[in-house]
Amino acid sequence: MAYQHIKIPEHGKNITIDAKGQWHVPVNPIIAYINGDGVGQEVTPAMQHVVNNAIEHCYGNARKIHWMQVYNGEQAAKLYDGDWFPQETINAVRACKIAIKGPLTTPLGGGFRSLNVALRHEMDLFVNMRTIKGFSALPSPLKNPFLTNITVLRDSSEDVYSGIEWQAGSIESEKMLDFLCEEMGVTRLRFSQECGIGIKNISKEGSERLVRYAINYALKNNSESLTLVHKGNVLKFTDGAFKRWGFSLAQNEFNATAHENGRWLEIPRVNKPSLIIKEVIADNMLQQCLMNPEQFDVVATTNQNGDFLADMLSAQVGGVGIMPAANLNNDVAFFEPTHGTFERIAGQNKANPSSSILSAVLMLKFMRWNESALLIENALESAFKNADLTFDLAQARQGVAGNAHNSTTLSCTDFAQKVIEHF
Repeated sequence: MAYQHIKIPEHGKNITIDAKGQWHVPVNPIIAYINGDGVGQEVTPAMQHVVNNAIEHCYGNARKIHWMQVYNGEQAAKLYDGDWFPQETINAVRACKIAIKGPLTTPLGGGFRSLNVALRHEMDLFVNMRTIKGFSALPSPLKNPFLTNITVLRDSSEDVYSGIEWQAGSIESEKMLDFLCEEMGVTRLRFSQECGIGIKNISKEGSERLVRYAINYALKNNSESLTLVHKGNVLKFTDGAFKRWGFSLAQNEFNATAHENGRWLEIPRVNKPSLIIKEVIADNMLQQCLMNPEQFDVVATTNQNGDFLADMLSAQVGGVGIMPAANLNNDVAFFEPTHGTFERIAGQNKANPSSSILSAVLMLKFMRWNESALLIENALESAFKNADLTFDLAQARQGVAGNAHNSTTLSCTDFAQKVIEHF
């Protein structure tokens, strides 16, 4: 395939997916990347430097990523005559199957509300994955942050974030209110004047494909449990349906049977304990994750619940500066840091690349290059324990520990090099 501005690496090969849905990663895969805007121009090269060295350390010359730059955001607008979101980037990512990106800005004066959201919607990346793992050396409001090791799989295709809403006082809102009251017999609107209206849409198809993905993920990764998080005690026909459809799918497609407690399910496995499928009400889940996070492993939930849960869990273990993420479907895996562009420090080589590096760790695990992923994880933890930190982590550590614990404040590039030194 010919591209206008994208240059295909000469020696790499594309990842393929067979008829059974199995991913096949060659030893020399082409991985698409978007540098990103703001600090993306610093954290993405730092991430690549760490990844390249980890792969060489683990596999010598036997494996190598061939990076292919694709464009979105400000760089794309410069190259493609103002087009922030060129179609050839979408085509290239679909061809590569796996991509990783830096943070993207949002165009001013129109365009997409969010380039990140636009990417997910355009490619139907219906799973947003956040792996939240505590590091004992980093400041945290928890006494034992290392007990938090939870993967949140959040639907990103529907729910209230679909953006189906009407402004209070608008003609559309008044029409919807009239329809609800006059045609549908709604009597529970306490204040029907100047009332904004939004739609919460939860479908059977959307629920089932998320839970199916989550069960397959949990089984493949030898997880102890999968927890469906919902607010079905109040929202019976949306969140409640999500839970019911999820449990039915587990029974019909994975031969799940009733757990002895009468509330959960379990999927038997050969020579290992069964996968337990739990369900927890969303507000109780927030409390339980704070008090006893070790009881949760993989979590599947609806869009808004997942947004709240993942951000709360991130705060428990050090914030978005160290949080990785991925946006996934059955054909494409797109990895990204969870923080923004931080324009105020862009170009100063101060940014913390940990979120980008850990997103690459998530990518390497997805590729089953587990040795290099574990090497980077351990090296990051060693750097944190040695108090080799970027300015944000150093300030947080100082705020918690006072002057009793000194740390070395490193630039973005120096921090990446320090991680490599811990290999």
